[in-house]
Amino acid sequence: MIVSLPYRPTQCLGPLLIALLAILGFLFSPYSNDWFAYDRYAIEGFETWRLISGNIVHTNGFHLLLNLAGLILLWALHGDHYRIGLFLKLFVWCCLGTSLGIYFFSPSLIWYAGLSGALHGVFIWGACMDIRMGIKSGWLLLAGIVFKLGMEQWQGSSAELAELIDANVAVDAHLYGAISGLALFLVMWALSRPAQK
Repeated sequence: MIVSLPYRPTQCLGPLLIALLAILGFLFSPYSNDWFAYDRYAIEGFETWRLISGNIVHTNGFHLLLNLAGLILLWALHGDHYRIGLFLKLFVWCCLGTSLGIYFFSPSLIWYAGLSGALHGVFIWGACMDIRMGIKSGWLLLAGIVFKLGMEQWQGSSAELAELIDANVAVDAHLYGAISGLALFLVMWALSRPAQK
């Protein structure tokens, strides 16, 4: 069996643009983190762009590389479902859902940076799209991510990973991103169904 990657421009330009923004954010750190990371107090001071931009900046190079690897993996798994505009809207809504989830339901989380929350949302959305298209591995992917999220909520993240990225892993961000991805899939699915007469 030959595996074909989704290499058409419409399938890869969205993830590529997000990767380039994340790399630019890293190249301009620490200034980019000062201005763009999720910061509860800054958001309360009406720096509301941080609800989106906080998902683009990273704590260090290892953090960036881990998230870029996740972005590439998602593109390889679900890129057939991506279109430039669709992917960018999906990503932005997952960023917003992640940040709003942190803001309203995790008040002790003051500072956050990284793609991982939004990537969890994109993962859930892609797995649901697989299921909708009749791709049976979508069920396995969905079960795997739900298990991972459950373990994170129960046991937290590994100390080794926190040391590697030089920050606590925001497991709540993963949960809120995943919920956002599921909600977006359900809304898109409901809107795409033909109206019953």
